Order: sequence, then structure tokens, then C-alpha cells
Amino acid sequence: MAIKYGRPIEARLAPVEAKTEPEARAKPATRLDLTTRPRRNRKAHWARRLVAENVLTTADLIWPLFLVDGTSTRVPVDSMPGVERLSVDEAVRDAERAAKLAIPCLALFPYTNPKLRDEDGGEALNPDNLVCRAIRAIKQAVPDIGVLCDVALDPYTSHGHDGLLRNGAIINDETVEVLVKQALVEAEAGCDIIAPSDMMDGRVGAIRAALDQADFTDVSIMAYAAKYASAFYGPFRDAVGSSATLTGDKRTYQMDPANSDEALREVELDILEGADMVMVKPGMPYLDILRRVKDAFGVPTFAYQVSGEYAMIMAAAQNGWLDGEKAMMESLIAFKRAGAAGVLSYFAPRVAEKLKKNS
Repeated sequence: MAIKYGRPIEARLAPVEAKTEPEARAKPATRLDLTTRPRRNRKAHWARRLVAENVLTTADLIWPLFLVDGTSTRVPVDSMPGVERLSVDEAVRDAERAAKLAIPCLALFPYTNPKLRDEDGGEALNPDNLVCRAIRAIKQAVPDIGVLCDVALDPYTSHGHDGLLRNGAIINDETVEVLVKQALVEAEAGCDIIAPSDMMDGRVGAIRAALDQADFTDVSIMAYAAKYASAFYGPFRDAVGSSATLTGDKRTYQMDPANSDEALREVELDILEGADMVMVKPGMPYLDILRRVKDAFGVPTFAYQVSGEYAMIMAAAQNGWLDGEKAMMESLIAFKRAGAAGVLSYFAPRVAEKLKKNS
């Protein structure tokens, strides 16, 4: 006999008297005698809002921007529909738009002129490089918006790797020395959050010590603490121009997608070295990692909805295979449900517009 909620199902079917044919069509022949009906909490929009366990707001968004040399320049990124490389003046316009939409933070990534790239990524240390010019311009125009800057060498190296390449291998400690200098250059330009994405061992501690020694004690560190060697980064590499230059792959320093426990060790090390916030990257394929990190450490934990995730949703929407607006919102609430304090997403301005319209 089928048992549900501790009672035989037959005992919960109320008998009904015989009905005329019209009455029978109007009402079911039997009625479940249910004490609990979860659908009552889903019956209307207001009810669903009232009992929502997770809520997405503009305060959860970090908007990544790609930079390019020039003036009044917007260059579409073909593999990321709706995303453009921006000259500094256009980046300022988007920063002003972000402020109006109550997006709290921008993340800056440069497309470096190939003529300025070299084996050691020396342009990363130029205090007047593209990123530093953008930081200064944005902070002057919109001082109350946060600016996050990536620390890694891949946009600046001729080989497309995040660190120094010697005899076919990425060397760790010498790379960390360069990354420390890059972080200081960005902090001096006015960056609010330093985000090391290189996955070199010990770089968070070295950067924290250098920032503190240089009196940048208020500059935060958001560590790319669990960054996987993922196929989902392809469109991003197109946007920063490293896909054409990358030699080999990054599996000797980015994490193996097969590993989960390792992510907890990586995150713990970065926290102990002074990270204020940590990040899981990519996002959607690694929601389990996000949840484990949040449960284990309880620190502000962010997810990066990377370029490949964005491109897939956009491509499917453009082909009419799914509702792009609904998929966009569903994907972001998934990060909140998994424990994210916030999300880096190329959808940020569209999401903010939608949230503002619906508020």
C-alpha cells in the first residue's frame, strides 16, 4: 500500500457522491485531503517574492570591461555578442552608466597592442599603461565606484601565459616578484581591489606584504583562489588578444577540473596569506566548488561567470533556442543560491536594467 505523509493514500481521498455529467466535468471525482500544499506559496508573483530564499540585486554585480587604445572607440568582440573593447573615454562613460544602475564595481582587462607585448610582460609595470590610465580616469569621473584590477601577465606577454616562461616552463617565484610590482603600479593608479588571477604559489602573501609596506593597507585583495584550467575562457582570450599568442596550455598552474578537495586547500592558503575575498572561476560548471568554499570558510566568496558561459547563453538566445532574458537571470540566481556574495558577469548592465525596471 502506498504511504504518503505517514497515512495510506487511500485514506486521504475523500469520497464524493455521484454527480451529473456537467458537475462531474466541473469538479474532480476525488479530492486529496492534503494538509500541506507547497503550491500555495507559488500561486502568485507576490507570494513567490515573499518566500524567496535568495534575491539578486545590483549590489551583487561586478561588471568586467575590456580596454583598448584610442579615443571614442568601441570594438565589438565577435565571440561575445554585445561586448566591446572600449577606449578609456568610453570606459568612463560605462562607469557613469554603472553608477546610475547602482553597480558597485568594475573589473578592467586590457587588450594590449601586440607591439607592446614581450617575453616578460614588461608593459604590465608601466604606470601609464592602458589599465592605469583607465583607473585614473574612472576614479576621477566616478570616485564612488569600485575598480578591480586583474594581476597576471597574459595580456602583456608575447606567449600568452600568466607568468614568466623559461625553457618551456612557467617559473613561479620570479613571476611572483613581477606580479608584486604590477599590483603596486595598479594600486598607485587608484585601484581599489587587486585580483591576482595567475595561480602562482605564494603570490597573495607577497602582494599583501608589498601593499602594506607601501601604505596601501586599504587596498583589498580578491584572490582567484580556485581557478580551473578551463575551455570556457576562449572568448575572453579573444577579447584580450592572448588566444592568438598562447603557446601550449595553462595546466601546470591552473587547477585540474577533476579536483574538488584541492580547491579548498588553495582557498585556505590564500585566506591565510591575506586575501579579503576569494573567487571561484569558472562559475556555472563549478557551483559545487562555490558551495564547498562558502560552507568551509564563510568568507566573501565570488564567482566569475566567464566568457564561455556568457557566449553560450547569447548564442542560444540569438538562435531562438532559449529565452535569453530568463536564462540570464536564472544563471545569476544560481550563483546566489550556491553561496556567492557577488558575481562577475558580462550580463551586469542588462541585469541591472532589468532589476531597476522591475523594482
